[in-house]
Amino acid sequence: MAKIKITQTKSTIDRPSDQKATITALGLGRISKSVTVENTPQIAGMVNKVNHLVKVEEA
Repeated sequence: MAKIKITQTKSTIDRPSDQKATITALGLGRISKSVTVENTPQIAGMVNKVNHLVKVEEA
């Protein structure tokens, strides 16, 4: 599988609790923090749910 780099670009303040939980589950939590993960269907769904808060690029 391909790897993707996910970087949080916006805050989770005033966001619904499910979006906050998704950010935490991705391993993020503060602005400019990045994680590199495998691009699985589960990760793609999580990224799609919070795509307005993160930036995704190929790793």
